[in-house]
Amino acid sequence: MGEVTASLQRPVTNTGRSELVRHVDSFEIQPPTPPSHNGVPRSAWARARRRVSRWHRPYIAILLLLDFAAAAFASFTAIHTFDQARSGFYNAQENPTWFFTVAFVLLPLGWVLILWGNRAYDRRYLGLGPDEFKRVIRAGVAVAATVSFLAFATVTQLSRWTVGTALLGALLLILLGRSLARFVLHVIRRNIGQGGHRMILVGTLPECLEVHRAVTRNPAAGLVPVAIHLTDGYTAARGIETPVPVYTGRDVLALVREVGGDTIAVCGSASAEPGELRRLAWQLEGSGVDLVVAPQLTDIAGPRVHIRPIEGLPLLHVEEPTLSGPALLAKNLLDRVAAGFGLLLLIPVFAAIAIAIKISDAGPVFFRQPRVGHEGRTFRVWKFRTMYVDAEERLASLVDQNETDGMLFKMKEDPRVFPVGRFLRASSLDELPQLINVLWGEMSLVGPRPLPADDGDFLGDVRRRLLVRPGMTGLWQVSGRSDLSWDEAVRLDLYYVDNWSLAYDLSILWRTVGVVLARKGAY
Repeated sequence: MGEVTASLQRPVTNTGRSELVRHVDSFEIQPPTPPSHNGVPRSAWARARRRVSRWHRPYIAILLLLDFAAAAFASFTAIHTFDQARSGFYNAQENPTWFFTVAFVLLPLGWVLILWGNRAYDRRYLGLGPDEFKRVIRAGVAVAATVSFLAFATVTQLSRWTVGTALLGALLLILLGRSLARFVLHVIRRNIGQGGHRMILVGTLPECLEVHRAVTRNPAAGLVPVAIHLTDGYTAARGIETPVPVYTGRDVLALVREVGGDTIAVCGSASAEPGELRRLAWQLEGSGVDLVVAPQLTDIAGPRVHIRPIEGLPLLHVEEPTLSGPALLAKNLLDRVAAGFGLLLLIPVFAAIAIAIKISDAGPVFFRQPRVGHEGRTFRVWKFRTMYVDAEERLASLVDQNETDGMLFKMKEDPRVFPVGRFLRASSLDELPQLINVLWGEMSLVGPRPLPADDGDFLGDVRRRLLVRPGMTGLWQVSGRSDLSWDEAVRLDLYYVDNWSLAYDLSILWRTVGVVLARKGAY
């Protein structure tokens, strides 16, 4: 018996009976497909182990070379910095071969092996997220412990400054090298479309489209959906335009080969079908195709999700957001110290900006406006004034030209902004006085966007953003700023509230530097 298959090509626009008939008439009779895998290969040694996606192989090879070179260069720097570097190595002056072998071969090789043991070359942790760097730091601690143990066991009196410089320098250089390698990988993924995974989304149409939106928000992640395979029949796609071709009634593995995919993503409720996910995993054994599951847990960061298997049932345990404790205390201390030093260092810049504003338009240098802060408390934000003094009176005549939705009014060419103010906005220099709010504890360096207090009540999900202090920068700024829709900005703010951490704050601050220099979404 042949297999009846249907293919709904992009875009799906079944708007009437004639269109539906045309799709039905295009059904093809396919030859019988080979029996699906039963999970028991004929020979464990004959099983194919090469993965379809192989971008990580040259990338890992480059990381191996970079890590080895970083450790060797750190040893070179330490040796030429300290005269007592060779202390502890007998006859190092007359016969330095052993010393240089340890410094430039064995120690770098030890770094690579310990990095490998800490899974710092695991493809699942490369290219995105902080796990790769956490494993490098963990490996650095292991290298230091190993060197200390070997020196103690062999009663070798090493130069502490030399060893410390070599180990710390290697750790910093390895982190720097991996950051640069990741940057290049992201550029390749964004601009060339290579170095990623071609995904087939399996599930109902709404679930697949939700996963599609999530993975395509960040091209640097390297996840490229190329097709959708519906589990609820082709009629679910009637009248809906889809970003990728939609298929139904097909053998999934054959479809993967047809569209050139290398990963199958099972979305939402499709992963809950009893036995189906297990049989699909069996079918993919030896095919080189990866299988991932996208549960219906949106906007929850990885550290809050833990898998707890019970009697073969993998339970996803979602931890509560951490909104108190030592991490929050450290965040508050970092905010106050950074704001204090920042204000002292920026006094000349503040003076120059104040003079430029006074020359451009007579009026106050600073703009003070009530904003809603932590737990609904109102405060007055500090900003450099970028608009003419009659800006509020002129707003009524410009309301119909608003270029954003939601609570905010934005225009790319707002006539109320004077020329110097336009430069201050584009460079984000108008936000610098908010360091005063940070110093007083009304704001944080990183947090949700502070919204004006007269924009109405914060109801429903939006009110949750008040659980933390608003920030000078945040996910909204590093993700597009004024180019974002209101719903997208709220989603990012809520994601930050639910998943914030001190490391995440530092990551956002680092990303802010690039966004500000690029003037992305600032007007």
